[in-house]
Amino acid sequence: MIPSALGLFFVGVIIGSAGSSGAEITNSAKPAPEVTVTVTVTAEPKPVDVSDDKPADPVEKAKPAAEGASKETPVPVFVGMGLQSAQDTAQAKGFYGLTSHDSLGRDRMQAFDRNWKVCSQNIKAGKTVSTETGLDFGAVKLEEDCPAKDQQPLESAGDRMPDLAGQSVKAARGALDSGTSVTVTDAAEDRMVLMESNWKVCTQAPGPGVKLKGQPVELTAVKSEEACP
Repeated sequence: MIPSALGLFFVGVIIGSAGSSGAEITNSAKPAPEVTVTVTVTAEPKPVDVSDDKPADPVEKAKPAAEGASKETPVPVFVGMGLQSAQDTAQAKGFYGLTSHDSLGRDRMQAFDRNWKVCSQNIKAGKTVSTETGLDFGAVKLEEDCPAKDQQPLESAGDRMPDLAGQSVKAARGALDSGTSVTVTDAAEDRMVLMESNWKVCTQAPGPGVKLKGQPVELTAVKSEEACP
């Protein structure tokens, strides 16, 4: 029995030692440490241009005065030129405030400048003025003769009836308040007055100088080349 007991004792010790050894191996195992990688990026500085012709100070880069700045210049001769050519010449000299009107006083629009010619100019040729000065051209159609005296557009009638005799019906209507009722009839025949810039006033009611109080206006007219009856 003794050998058996010793044998069991040694077997127990061996098994116990083996068990303890396994426990120690299991408990002593540790997870691998995490590796942290830090990347540092260093930006390269931009090169600075220090050349003499490019100053670093932005104040020194101020642009010169605008090309359209006002200046003094002699006014060219525009009379006799086509209206389009006159306008092109004026702009080439720096004048951009340009207007035109019908020299015959018919209040026609210069819709196609190449079909008109200059009869008058508001600033005398050769006079030195600022290029900001407005230039106005009196013009007629190419096939027409310039009048002996330029006729400026009619001014607003105000509170008194203006003298409209000889004026184009269009100009007469434009001189009256936009709310005024105007009736136009043919003074010579029973024709329709369609294009009013081609007709001129013969008679009017109310007459010149009458105070305007919103009353209707009656005009008789004939074509521009005709004589009033």
